[in-house]
Amino acid sequence: MSVQVWTWILVGITFTIYFGIAIWARAGSTKEFYVAGGGVSPLANGMATAADWMSAASFISMAGLISFMGYDGSVFLMGWTGGYVLLALLLAPYLRKFGKFTVPDFIGDRYYSNTARTVAVICALIVSFTYVAGQMRGVGIVFSQFLQVDINLGVIIGMAVVLVFAFLGGMKGITYTQVAQYCVLIFAFMVPAFFISMQMTGNIIPQIGMGGTVEDGTYLLEKLDTLHTQLGFNEYTSGSKSTWDVFAITLALMVGTAGLPHVIVRFFTVPKVKDARKSAGLALLFIAILYTTAPAIAVFARTNLIETVSNTEYEEVPEWFMNWENTGLIAWSDKNNDGKIQYVNGNAMDGKPKYTDKRGKYGERLVSNANDSANELYVDRDIMVLANPEIAKLPNWVVALVAAGGLAAALSTAAGLLLVISTSISHDLIKKQIKPNISEKGELWAARISILFAIIVAGLFGIYPPGFVAAVVALAFGLAAASFFPAIILGIFDKRMNRQGAVSGMIVGITLMLAYMIIYKTGLIGVMEPRPKEEWWFGTSPEGFGTIAMIVNVVISVVVSRMTSPPPEKVQEIVEHIRIPSGAGEASSH
Repeated sequence: MSVQVWTWILVGITFTIYFGIAIWARAGSTKEFYVAGGGVSPLANGMATAADWMSAASFISMAGLISFMGYDGSVFLMGWTGGYVLLALLLAPYLRKFGKFTVPDFIGDRYYSNTARTVAVICALIVSFTYVAGQMRGVGIVFSQFLQVDINLGVIIGMAVVLVFAFLGGMKGITYTQVAQYCVLIFAFMVPAFFISMQMTGNIIPQIGMGGTVEDGTYLLEKLDTLHTQLGFNEYTSGSKSTWDVFAITLALMVGTAGLPHVIVRFFTVPKVKDARKSAGLALLFIAILYTTAPAIAVFARTNLIETVSNTEYEEVPEWFMNWENTGLIAWSDKNNDGKIQYVNGNAMDGKPKYTDKRGKYGERLVSNANDSANELYVDRDIMVLANPEIAKLPNWVVALVAAGGLAAALSTAAGLLLVISTSISHDLIKKQIKPNISEKGELWAARISILFAIIVAGLFGIYPPGFVAAVVALAFGLAAASFFPAIILGIFDKRMNRQGAVSGMIVGITLMLAYMIIYKTGLIGVMEPRPKEEWWFGTSPEGFGTIAMIVNVVISVVVSRMTSPPPEKVQEIVEHIRIPSGAGEASSH
């Protein structure tokens, strides 16, 4: 059977499972909608947390980034993995003991202020919408290639799917759907890795195969370094980023992780605080399976791409190349008219390829914005994991399986993010501030309407994305680091921290991060182009600037809190109480 038929079968089966779970687990109360009734087992919550955590950025983009960036891409591995450890040890148990559904709820009560709650809601919406943009683009990429539909139509299909299980079941439906999605995505990620590792190195375990030897006895990484230098790239195993920028990006991703509202809320779905700790440990184990495999997939994909495409006659390129060319995510421009694909260091196009309606003499799709660089090949980083099984000539069912896994990863995280957006509006704005006497049924409908609104906005982000998936997601982590992390960590460990300090810190932190993103990453559409990297502050990339914005947030929070009156005695007692481990078997009823 063809890849497309296999894809329809596997996607159809997995989606049927997701829909079935959504109908079975539909929420009947706000507690079920927000935190799945608080009765999820640690094992199920660990798998759901892992699926929530491993978004399209982890499944689709991370290995692609490492594949192109080499050693420099390790910042994403270190930052995202280390951040989860930070979250599990420093934040999750204390927030669970505090007993609030959402991060804005914690901030509003801890800082005894609706102003603080409102600022936290705004930060949650900014972070979540930035993050969900990457997920919807990932959905569009998968649908466009494997189901042969337009990327925009793929985004719309993804919106409809998420709407069903998020709208019906809320956190309850999402949790059990994510358990199924974890099983799908991890199976889909590992099976091609086993195949390709065995094919290239004779070792079925990809983590070992990456450090093994190929047929001629050369170490695989040594071979890739040689291929890179021959084409004018830096050695794959050496870095080009400054030590400071590596540190800044890693720290921004770590503390941004610890401040991500859609992951934090998962620890409220288990019955006890000790269950929150257990599920955090299990989730780390489930996450590590994918994260330790991603560098190996990156090496396999990069090596195969160079060997099958570089200096190859276009008429002889494999079928996968032409398939992906039709999506607009890979492009070739024959600048020297020799009929061969010249893949060397340099940008092949000015920005993304802009296709014309004409075909070249070899049947290639012509692009209108090639530049003077010697490089003739444009490859979108987001396709590397998805195209990897095709490049390695694996069976069609394996190629289709990766498509199903990519959809599972993107949809699981999108659902979690959309629930955060929904609860921020219905619980933290409407219930806590605008209409405190709203009925439970009314609040449930407000949450569902909020999800509908959020999905429409998320779809627009997917159709008009601000960049490739992992870059967008990295910026979301910077925003979380700049806004939430200081307010949460100081709220737990600094009794003297008051509302004036927290509010001023969050506002300054997220404003600074947004301004830096606009100036140096996205620009203002039609008004201002992004400024060049030579002008970065202290040599800090936009992905790493969350670290500086976070430090500024902490300094301002501490200074302002010391210059203003301390929090009420009752609040200080609550802060003292949530740090006491004794009696931690049961959650506080605050």
